[in-house]
Amino acid sequence: MSDQGAAATSFATDIQPLFRDKDRARMDWAFDLWDHQQVKENAAAILERVEAGDMPCDGPWSADQIETFKTWMDSGMAE
Repeated sequence: MSDQGAAATSFATDIQPLFRDKDRARMDWAFDLWDHQQVKENAAAILERVEAGDMPCDGPWSADQIETFKTWMDSGMAE
């Protein structure tokens, strides 16, 4: 991904859509996967779980999805 692409990565357009309704419902006891601030605060733990394949519950994210999440984290976790 280019530097321009990394800078353009945002929660609203790139990250929140990674989390489905059922993912949100499953994690609601801990935090809201559709809430920028809550995902930002838990980003390291989320990344650890998706890289390990523990999250989401019904199968791992693709390498592209993981890279998108990492890019968002590395570029400042814009809303």
